[in-house]
Amino acid sequence: MRVVVVGAGAVGASIARELLSHGHEVVIFDEKPEVIGRSDLRGAQWIIGDACELSTLREGGLEDTDVVVAATGDDKANLVVSLLARSEFGVPRTVGRVNNPKNEWLFDDAWGVDVAVSTPRLMTALVEEAVEVGDVVRLLTLQTGGASLSAYTVPHEHPVIATMVSQVPWPPDVSLVAILRDGVPVTPSGDDVLEGADQLFFVSSAEGEAQLRAMFTTADRRPHEDPAPQG
Repeated sequence: MRVVVVGAGAVGASIARELLSHGHEVVIFDEKPEVIGRSDLRGAQWIIGDACELSTLREGGLEDTDVVVAATGDDKANLVVSLLARSEFGVPRTVGRVNNPKNEWLFDDAWGVDVAVSTPRLMTALVEEAVEVGDVVRLLTLQTGGASLSAYTVPHEHPVIATMVSQVPWPPDVSLVAILRDGVPVTPSGDDVLEGADQLFFVSSAEGEAQLRAMFTTADRRPHEDPAPQG
C-alpha cells in the first residue's frame, strides 16, 4: 500500500515509522529540509514543500496513492490537504488529525475526510471507557457514512448477562463486532453468551448509537429480581 503522510512531527513520524515496519511504501511531506534523513525513517521517500500546494502534491504522486494521512499540527492545513487529496487526485482514503476539538465538526466528507482522529477526544474516550462501566463510549468517528466505533462494558448483575448475542434486541444500524473478555478478543457469534465485565465493541450509525445507549440505560434500570412479597 502506498501512503502519504503529511507532517513529520512527532505524530506523523510515529505513523510513518509504523507503516514502514509493516512493509508499506511511505512518502512523507514536510516544509523543513532538516527533517530529511532521520535514521528511524529510513526507506521513506521525502518531499520538502508546502503540501497545501497542488504542485507539491503532484511531486509526491498523489494520483497513485492509496491513503493520505494529514498529520500536521495545523487543523487548517490538514483540512486543505484532505480536500485536495480527494477532489484533485481522487485518493481513495484520507485520515485527518484534529488538533483542536472545537474544529472536529469540520472534519467530514465535505472536506474530503474519511476518518477524523482527535487525540484529545480519543484519550478522553479511553479514560471514560476504562472507568465508566455501564455507559456507551464513542472511541472513533468514521466520517464516511457517519459511522462510529463505540464500546460498552457490561456491569455485573446487568440483565443482559447470560443472554446469547442472537437473543439481544440490538437496534437497527448497530453491529457488534468484537467482545473483549479477560483481555482476550472474541469474534462474536449468535451463540456466545454475554458475561459481566465483557467489553463490547460496536460499529453503528449516529442514530443507532443513540438507540444503543438508550437500550442499555433502560435495561440497566430494570429490577434484577422480583421484589419480596409484602404481607
